[in-house]
Amino acid sequence: MNFQKIALSAGLYFVGVPIGTARDITLRALDILAAADVLAAEDTRSLRRLLDIHAVPLAGRAIVALHDHSKTAVIARLLAEVKAGKSVAYASEAGMPLIADPGFELARAAAAAGLPQTCAPGPSAVLTALVLAGLPTDAFHFAGFPPNAKAARRAAFEALREVPGTLVFYESPKRLAAMLADAAAVLGGDRQAAVCRELTKKFEEVRRGSLAELSASYDGKAVKGELVVLIDRNRSGFVSQDDVEHDLTRALATMTMRDAVDMVAKAHDVPRRQVYQTALELTKG
Repeated sequence: MNFQKIALSAGLYFVGVPIGTARDITLRALDILAAADVLAAEDTRSLRRLLDIHAVPLAGRAIVALHDHSKTAVIARLLAEVKAGKSVAYASEAGMPLIADPGFELARAAAAAGLPQTCAPGPSAVLTALVLAGLPTDAFHFAGFPPNAKAARRAAFEALREVPGTLVFYESPKRLAAMLADAAAVLGGDRQAAVCRELTKKFEEVRRGSLAELSASYDGKAVKGELVVLIDRNRSGFVSQDDVEHDLTRALATMTMRDAVDMVAKAHDVPRRQVYQTALELTKG
């Protein structure tokens, strides 16, 4: 028995739980789970199993399920418990609550109602993957799960092309190969990336390489487990077409087409032929 018997004031307690290895839970998290008047979870079986491992007794308490199909009614019930003076502890299926998790709606509703809430922090798949991926950590953007459909997924990657930080995604094993192929097509096959699988678990694995290499590696392969995919920021010095057109228009006002094209192509480090085609379009008519 690792927890202490404590008294909790009325409020919501968001509890970070392990993403794999059960012993990664904090002592404070165990204290809260043992003391809360009401327990709620995204997956009641996962929380019950965690409590059993750490010998935290339910002591007659039921675990309320909060998921996408029940959240409206359950959120109202949990807020009513807090208003009645009870302590409510919520845990996600794995990792930090509210990260790609229905607990977000509970937290937002509690804030809107002016109810007290706090968090007992714990493991995070996003941060653990950032530590292991070997990609820059000075800035990152967590984008959750990419869309399922190919067109929507590619559009999502296009919108993230110029984010000045490491991109972090969750992904299903069934869609990993397609996701990597689309990322390579939209973001560039030479972008560095990493696939982190089963973090903190027995079969933990991290594969690093370019998007093209990783896409080829997983093409047609069966993958199992929880996945985090990380992609480096754009390092190609991308120049927008608007920038090229703007500078060309100014240059063409005082220079020959040849000199203007040469200058703009060199200034932006883009192919001369590309700039020349743009110049032709600008001078038509």
